Amino acid sequence: MAVNYGSKRIVVGAHYGLRDWLAQRVTAVLMALFTVVVLAQVIFAKGPIGYDQWAGIFSTQWMKVLTFTVIVAMLYHVWVGVRDIWMDYVKSAALRLSLQVFSIAWLVGCAGWAIQVLWRV
Repeated sequence: MAVNYGSKRIVVGAHYGLRDWLAQRVTAVLMALFTVVVLAQVIFAKGPIGYDQWAGIFSTQWMKVLTFTVIVAMLYHVWVGVRDIWMDYVKSAALRLSLQVFSIAWLVGCAGWAIQVLWRV
């Protein structure tokens, strides 16, 4: 009978463990704080919330930088989660690599789109 614990344990995988767990928590906290900032601006806004109000919230440079920082954090958060799903559930290495490359391309495209949206306001 094989023993799968102790000093003779065979460790496999990419060993991302603690770093990715911590990255997920830090990016989640950053996204939650950003949500609070945006909600505060909406709640304390005077008058009805329309396009002009939303454009005003995101028109300042500091808010654009903060929003883009949160978008990058969200994309990394998504990447860690999706990569773990592909690594855990897709056994074919070729299919897993294809899905990971597609995921990266999609997320880079989303980042480019976010830049266009933010700096057009």
